[in-house]
Amino acid sequence: MKKILVCGGHPTPALAVIDEFKKENKERDIVFVGRKYAIETERTLSFEYKACQDRSIRFLELQAGRITRVLSKSSLLNFIRVPLGFLQALKILLREEADVILSFGGYLALPIAFWGWVMRKKVITHEQTMRPGRANKIIGNFSQKIFVAFEETLQYFPKGKTQWIGNPVREVVFKKGKLPFELPLELPVVYITGGSLGSHSINEHIFTILPRLLTFCSVIHQTGDVKEYGDYDVARKLQKTISKDVKGAYVPLKHVSDSEIGAVYNVASCVVARSGANTFFELVALKKPAILIPLPWSANGEQKAHAHFFVTHDIGKLFDQKLPSNELYLFIKDMVASLDSYKHNFSALPLELKHDAAQTIVAESLR
Repeated sequence: MKKILVCGGHPTPALAVIDEFKKENKERDIVFVGRKYAIETERTLSFEYKACQDRSIRFLELQAGRITRVLSKSSLLNFIRVPLGFLQALKILLREEADVILSFGGYLALPIAFWGWVMRKKVITHEQTMRPGRANKIIGNFSQKIFVAFEETLQYFPKGKTQWIGNPVREVVFKKGKLPFELPLELPVVYITGGSLGSHSINEHIFTILPRLLTFCSVIHQTGDVKEYGDYDVARKLQKTISKDVKGAYVPLKHVSDSEIGAVYNVASCVVARSGANTFFELVALKKPAILIPLPWSANGEQKAHAHFFVTHDIGKLFDQKLPSNELYLFIKDMVASLDSYKHNFSALPLELKHDAAQTIVAESLR
């Protein structure tokens, strides 16, 4: 039976593929190589580590470095970690003796893919974004097969070994389930998320406009739990001081687990979020209008490109986090007032959603 090693910095599609492997064979030997801590200084456990623990998937930590164009104490530390990461990756591959390496991109996957290529392992990579970053372009050279989420991304990789399959979407987002908290569902519900760690910039905007938002909607707010900012504690204090006269409820959450995300998406009338590839595909698959706030330093402006797609096809708006909070308030108010129009526009999207991306990756891995 083939042993599968999964690695990379995009854990959401990786976990969707792992779940597909487990459906194919519950006893399949799978190991995940990635970052154990999302924030090293706080020793905050990463989303992927916790998700693998929940699935009883063995997790191996890799402390790889990346080279950036900005000179700082952090970038120097990253530079030192580059050779250390390659050494650590070599030890992992020699010890694990995996048959197939599945790369889900970024600097974390690069040393694993390199040594896999040296050892003549089968290396498969999946590119989630419209515009691949430097690491993934390099990984493409070490891969026997390259899968891409967007058709327009085909141009960045060799034709002979690249295939457009879409993006693996977590099955849990379609499972409606029951909310672990109560909401006045007669009002529209706005789900706000900054990703697994939350976003301090987004949180600050929401804290500023929250009392006004609650006059016309309820808010589920995933704040993250970065101790440096203490945003979750701020949110809880706000929750306790909110006037009883407001119509909507405010529910702050540190994280939204796999068992909760389907229920949250189900009740959400619209979403305020970053615009990474996985969020993009989940929102499109679920037909959720969104106000997307691109991460300013995302590789090659990929998040801005995803947000522009939503704007171009009238299924969402793009908000620059540098703008005043009141602008975000007006965006949300307008979207809530025009939900039917936004939802209707999903039917005219010039985007073919492929629903078998995870199955395609599993089939290629076992071939």
